[in-house]
Amino acid sequence: MFFKGSRYENVITESYTDARGVVLRYKRTRFIPPTPARAATIVNQSERLDHIAHRVYQEPELFWRICDANDASWPPDLAEPGRLLKVPAAEG
Repeated sequence: MFFKGSRYENVITESYTDARGVVLRYKRTRFIPPTPARAATIVNQSERLDHIAHRVYQEPELFWRICDANDASWPPDLAEPGRLLKVPAAEG
């Protein structure tokens, strides 16, 4: 369902069977864990979080680690040019 390394990879999958007998699968709510920063970076003009993740981790799909360190669920909220972002370790 989610790619290896996804922030939802370790979230428990639940299922619900509706009145017609159709099984619906879903993930439980993922709460943002404490994610301490090891560095910081400034958002450049026209830069997205996947660009920043590629720059600091060489892996754009780890953008969610930066979201967690900055208590954000939605990556575009952090993509303001000039903003100082906390950058955690790639794994944690």
